[in-house]
Amino acid sequence: MSTKGVYTALSGAMAQSLKLDTIANNLANVNTPAFKRDQQVFKEYLTANEKAGEVIQVPRIPASIESFYDMQGGDKSFVDSAGTYTNFGQGSLKPTNNPLDVAIDGAGFFEIATPQGVRFTRLGAFKIDGSGQLVTKDGHPVLKSAPDGTEPASRVIKIVGDQALHIADNGEVFEGENSLGKLSMIKIANKDSIQKIGSSLYTFKANFKPEIEIENSPSLKQGFVEMSNVNVVQEMTDMIATTRLFESAQKAIGAYDSMTDKLVNTVGNLK
Repeated sequence: MSTKGVYTALSGAMAQSLKLDTIANNLANVNTPAFKRDQQVFKEYLTANEKAGEVIQVPRIPASIESFYDMQGGDKSFVDSAGTYTNFGQGSLKPTNNPLDVAIDGAGFFEIATPQGVRFTRLGAFKIDGSGQLVTKDGHPVLKSAPDGTEPASRVIKIVGDQALHIADNGEVFEGENSLGKLSMIKIANKDSIQKIGSSLYTFKANFKPEIEIENSPSLKQGFVEMSNVNVVQEMTDMIATTRLFESAQKAIGAYDSMTDKLVNTVGNLK
């Protein structure tokens, strides 16, 4: 019995350790523009319930003590990670007075061209590279809206002069009075279908079919950046609760280890 229990306690400790890592990452990015907090999701793994019916061994003997205690693995349950959930709630808007900073006030993502293909981001901290293209902080071109099937290479936004740049609330980019196009804004209904890939970029998960809609009425704010949606008080509260649960699981592991020690070295030596 103690052998079964120690693995259950161990799975709980590992789960809380994983949750602590996620909380620590959230706190480390509390001041990272456009960062979205993550949360670990867990489920209970019930050994017997996860097996197919034909696999479970049904007792073939008459009712007895042996068959009564044959639980078919129903007494074995573990904590199993069900993945990471990203909270896409709106972050606060911070004024920067930089005309190349654009914050999304509401739903939507910018489309970005990378060497690996088109990716998405909420971070509108843009700049102009040496060739006059509007790019992200990592040098990836920001794309403008175009008919379906248009190659990303022909959708870049290029500054042709030295006039003031203005980005309207609907995403249209003006150089002086000349329109350079409209920032490509998309909606992703199923946020669970995308994943973080670093540098504030997102892409679709391998096992999900991409489902994208054009955001026809975006709400953008020039001269602002969206900040992280991490709530420090909430994260610290979760960290304290998770640490206590981890310590409780450690104590349970120690108790089961002590039971095993007595079973082997004390009960086993009785004559």
